[in-house]
Amino acid sequence: MSVLKSRPILRWLVPAAAAVTVIGGGAAVGTFAAEAEPSLPPRTAAQLLVDLQTSQLEGLSGTVVQRADLGLPPIAGLAAGSNELAALASGTHTLRVWHSGPDRQRIALLDTLGERDLIRDGRDLWTWDSRGNTATHRTLGSAAAGKHGTGDAAPELPATPQQAADQALAAIDPSTAVSVGRAATVAGREAYELVLEPRDEASLVHQVRIAIDADEHIPLRFEIFATGSDQPAFEVAFTQVDFQRPDADQFSFNPPPGVTVQEEKADRTDRPAPRSGMPEHPQVRTVGTGWTTVLVAQVGAKGAAGAKSPAGGEIAGVLGSLPEVSGAWGSGRLFTAKLFNVLLTDDGRVLAGAVTPERLYEAARG
Repeated sequence: MSVLKSRPILRWLVPAAAAVTVIGGGAAVGTFAAEAEPSLPPRTAAQLLVDLQTSQLEGLSGTVVQRADLGLPPIAGLAAGSNELAALASGTHTLRVWHSGPDRQRIALLDTLGERDLIRDGRDLWTWDSRGNTATHRTLGSAAAGKHGTGDAAPELPATPQQAADQALAAIDPSTAVSVGRAATVAGREAYELVLEPRDEASLVHQVRIAIDADEHIPLRFEIFATGSDQPAFEVAFTQVDFQRPDADQFSFNPPPGVTVQEEKADRTDRPAPRSGMPEHPQVRTVGTGWTTVLVAQVGAKGAAGAKSPAGGEIAGVLGSLPEVSGAWGSGRLFTAKLFNVLLTDDGRVLAGAVTPERLYEAARG
């Protein structure tokens, strides 16, 4: 078994992690202020991979900033009068985070309008929004609460650090060149930099750079650079971090006065497992692998324009302003950004990926 599968932290090192981060993150223009480059003992990429695999995170608290410059075209109309979508693509998000083992975490998203918290304390999961003074509570099922190792065979671990590095590099190498970048100082801590670079020229991702704490071996900064740019299109980094285990009271939610609490149904643990090989969404498939995977969805002849939705006219107008494209695959419109492209075909398909338009057209030809 590859260490990429046996150690979750190494999932930072696969292309899918970069894609999820781009889609789920929020952002802003610019990069974090650079600090003087520290003098650290040399370490190879293999050694840094071993550091990540063997790291032990007992506890953590700190401040995280997310920023992005995705180079999106004007899409304010898609927000239907709301600025939230635009904020996700061009704002700055500041978060406070606390971590104390696998069943105690807290994330607080701070903005000018208030604070939104997600708090897990064992089987209790709370969300709170200060703007409306509303909260929800859910009791997690036993599976979600964590059954670490119960009924499962222990993962196959490498016998030596070198074997771990060899397995990890072998798993990454077919699609990705791995190297060591310059040392950095992040949140006042010295860090090594691991650099991942897609080998396929059809990828819009030029590099992914991960700054790894020199002592704790935990990622402190994650940056994605688009092809042709020397500034990160997306970055998320600690600006302050403490590796002491937070106090237990950080994970206890006490509803403030006047709060409206909604009690949600407890998670079920008796849901039947999906059959092997049965896709969850039959109308969605993937083409290709690794960094150049293309997601293909069949949404119907008018689905892409959202003509049947309440805001369909407005959305259709915005999509109608996108450039028209055509080829042997058919015709449609192209949405372009620095790190991803989306092709909306006239026959009701949506193709998306961190790839060049040409790779989308190739996938559309089927």
